[in-house]
Amino acid sequence: MESFSKKVKEELSKLNNLSNKDLVKYELQGYLLTANSNKFTTENEYNINRFSKLLSNSGLEDFKIEMQGNKFCITTKNKIEIEQDINDVEEAKAIVRGSFMGAGSITDPKSKYHLEIVFQAEENASKVNHILNHFEINSKILQRAKNYIVYIKDGEEISKFLAFIGAKSSVLKFEEYRVIHDVRNNVNRRVNCETANLNKVIQTAVKQIEDIKLIKKKNKWKDLNEGERELAELRLKNPEASLTELGKMLEKPISKSGVNHRMKAIEEVAKELKSG
Repeated sequence: MESFSKKVKEELSKLNNLSNKDLVKYELQGYLLTANSNKFTTENEYNINRFSKLLSNSGLEDFKIEMQGNKFCITTKNKIEIEQDINDVEEAKAIVRGSFMGAGSITDPKSKYHLEIVFQAEENASKVNHILNHFEINSKILQRAKNYIVYIKDGEEISKFLAFIGAKSSVLKFEEYRVIHDVRNNVNRRVNCETANLNKVIQTAVKQIEDIKLIKKKNKWKDLNEGERELAELRLKNPEASLTELGKMLEKPISKSGVNHRMKAIEEVAKELKSG
């Protein structure tokens, strides 16, 4: 099964936008920003296919493709100058697309959100990061070993990134995964919250039952008023019930606040017995 990254690169490799020589040059620059040399190596066949098309359409014929182990390697003798300022949106898209094709990856969005592009030179990472931030895509830089990583961890920002570089079909697929991912997370949070609340109810009930049993054992039942004794008996018989549920079980039902008030009185009697 192909990874999500590979599917994105397959889509980008088939973009039919190679007639514009200027944009071809900028996308080439993106590739070379990640490699920081005139030699580009990859295991991805879609990647090498796109790079060779870019070279051919740029008018640079002096390049060769060869296999090195299980990797494709393209070497060109021509030095491609990298522009300093990228302000045109289409040029910006091209250079970011090239850098992603060159050294980018996205984790499976069904599990988590993480996109990154690896650069060998800090200045090149800063260039692409600046472009993304300029076009309101929130990315950051971190150093990993000798490399510099431009990364995005937010699902919405990754979706914006994919749209920016022209991966339209991948945006739709990513959004589909994102909806499923977010719904699953919301369900898990709700379950965790309900579990935490249930545990709290159980812990509270256990303590209340211990207090009531202590009061009975010490023959201090008479220290409780009629309403407190009725509530205490209900608690012993219904250890799993919430305060609201106990309030409804009383002969004269009362609110959760009223139940809590009576329980506090029972707790005070038990506390005196414990301290004595």
